Amino acid sequence: MKIIDRSNDIQQELITYSLSFLSAHTTQPEHIHLREYNPGENIMQEGDELDGLYLQVQGASRVSSSIATGKSLLLRFGRPLSIFGDIELIRNVPVQSRVDAATSSRFIFLNKTFVHRKIMQETVFQNLLLEHLAYKLQTCTTASRINLLATVEERLASYLLTTRGNDPFGQEIYSPHIADIASVIGTTPRHLNRVLQRLHIAGIIHKSRQSLVIEDWNQIENIANGLRYE
Repeated sequence: MKIIDRSNDIQQELITYSLSFLSAHTTQPEHIHLREYNPGENIMQEGDELDGLYLQVQGASRVSSSIATGKSLLLRFGRPLSIFGDIELIRNVPVQSRVDAATSSRFIFLNKTFVHRKIMQETVFQNLLLEHLAYKLQTCTTASRINLLATVEERLASYLLTTRGNDPFGQEIYSPHIADIASVIGTTPRHLNRVLQRLHIAGIIHKSRQSLVIEDWNQIENIANGLRYE
């Protein structure tokens, strides 16, 4: 993690995402600063005490929830402007979900004490939290439907489409961490490998030892049946 406390950099992000109500506090890095994370770096860990709010302004993050066996399920992908820590802040509970950087990511960090003392009662801030809490309810409902009712093929296709984002290219290479992908979409590596092999034979993907190449995004769209982890 890299911390950036330059007021000009923070101000630019606040302007971009219409967060000007925070502008008066950018000269106090103990209250507000930027945090940057590399792909795969952990941002929030289940069970930890919350240190503040994380407002994603660049990149993509992956949100998952684990169970006692150590397995995890994918809940959603976060992109600007996503907020993390709002549920924990309001309910005063430990961190409820694991958040990892899916790509190089940047967040506006708001210290928890600062939030409670300075901005918690501001209407514009309350409306922001309400909007994002409603969005989380919607995405968690969608993720539950995917994880409980969708086939492994549908879950894999949804995962690939969500991680693809808005990339305009017809093909995209993914590093096939099969065990990790299987875990987050709620299946076993063996079952996932069988699904990948079927898609490979059908010419939808090309699977090698080091990568997956999506040959036909239209077919992936059809398989996903409109489902997304977002």
